[in-house]
Amino acid sequence: MRTSIFSARFVNLDSIRDFVGQAAVDAGLDERQVYAVQLSTDEACTNVIEHAYGGECDDPIEVTCNVHYGGLTVIIRDHGRVFDPGSVPEPDLKAGLAERGIGGLGVYLIRKMMDKIEFESSPQNGNVLTMVKYRQGN
Repeated sequence: MRTSIFSARFVNLDSIRDFVGQAAVDAGLDERQVYAVQLSTDEACTNVIEHAYGGECDDPIEVTCNVHYGGLTVIIRDHGRVFDPGSVPEPDLKAGLAERGIGGLGVYLIRKMMDKIEFESSPQNGNVLTMVKYRQGN
């Protein structure tokens, strides 16, 4: 397992994508799967900055990557406001752009691109999003 801590700033998203991307390569994921991990992590960390912390700040986003036999687990922890991705309804992709609200696609993308997601929140541990991407064939 490897962990890195980033301040909740949009400028750090490139470094976060690089961090999880290297872990995904190390886990033996193919190019498409690496991209899915990077995009999902980017969306999740953007949500942390915008919703959990209410904007950019120096509060931490802790990202842990666990390379395992089946693929990769990415754990994102913050200590901001609670946000339960399970409370976000699936967007109506058939509606016209004018009828759709702004946002709401990040959680949808994470659900579609990752193989498993779990969310937990507690005062002691903060908000913890666990995302798993399995190596093809597993």
